[in-house]
Amino acid sequence: MKPKIMYIENKSEGHSGSAWIGYAEFSKSRQTVYFDNKALKKLRTAGISGNHFDIETGEEYWVSGVKKNGKNRHKYGGGIIMIDNDCVNEYLDIINSKNIDKRKYTIVKIAKTDKSRFKQIENSILESKELEYLAWDRKKNVTLNKSTSYNN
Repeated sequence: MKPKIMYIENKSEGHSGSAWIGYAEFSKSRQTVYFDNKALKKLRTAGISGNHFDIETGEEYWVSGVKKNGKNRHKYGGGIIMIDNDCVNEYLDIINSKNIDKRKYTIVKIAKTDKSRFKQIENSILESKELEYLAWDRKKNVTLNKSTSYNN
């Protein structure tokens, strides 16, 4: 899947957390966003302020497309937004501007994510859930066996 320019903000720091604009990659299911050497998994239910969480740290993040009007921050939030050097021109086209406003943005180099390092983490999450389900199935099966053995 082609990388897409996204707005990503760390919500564990409130509405004024660290924020970035840069290219993000998605898993095939689009449930995981890979950005700046992080894997951000979509929350099943809305978090306090975020819609994704970092699978390594548990921190909440807000992930969205960039706004054409350039107002990506929450209305009560503030702070400089870091923008990846690789996507500056595309972002300027989106917001229909010729220059980056240095009062709102700082240009940085954002690392490309090595997605392979997260496979083990995501698989271990799956394995623990599978073990949880297996334990539940075993308990249910034992209960069924007891009830059927009493009927004999």
